[in-house]
Amino acid sequence: MVTVLITGNDSWMFQIPGTSIVEKQAELAGLDWLSVESEGIKEQEILDLENKLLDLNIDGLVSGAIRSDYQKSRIERMCERLGIKSWTPLWHQSSLGHMRGLVSNGFEVMITSVACEGLTEKWIGHILTNDSLAEMEELSSKYRFNVDGEGGEYETLVVSGPHFHGSLEISGEPSWDGRRGELKIDSVSLIKN
Repeated sequence: MVTVLITGNDSWMFQIPGTSIVEKQAELAGLDWLSVESEGIKEQEILDLENKLLDLNIDGLVSGAIRSDYQKSRIERMCERLGIKSWTPLWHQSSLGHMRGLVSNGFEVMITSVACEGLTEKWIGHILTNDSLAEMEELSSKYRFNVDGEGGEYETLVVSGPHFHGSLEISGEPSWDGRRGELKIDSVSLIKN
């Protein structure tokens, strides 16, 4: 499992909130983890990832891109340069179908940041359930945001799922400026099965 850790303030390609926790997700999934540091500079951040992948003996890369042509095209060009396959299994999935599938298949998805009208401080640190997903569906229709957060409306962290041998226990405080916010994570504990 490979994660780009952004050391700057923003990224054109990669999620920032909660990415330092991916190492613990990899442990729960029984996978090796490789971190790639990048300042998040446009066009350079994909080269930072490419330089780290050069050292790996891999045949392909699986990414979670859903609709961002910007992300998908850069990942595909990088994979071409590396001579490996790019696979985006979520590409153009229905937003609602994707989110419902996560919840119904036992993924516990925590919202780590919100950045759009309609999503308030109460969502920060919340783990999606069928009921809260139904509420989010209504809000996304009313406020016209992507229910899957693909436009940057919110970011998430998987704390448990069918591929994990346990779960993550996250504690922290929400930081809220009245329009947007994120979970400031204090600690992460592994609860192994």
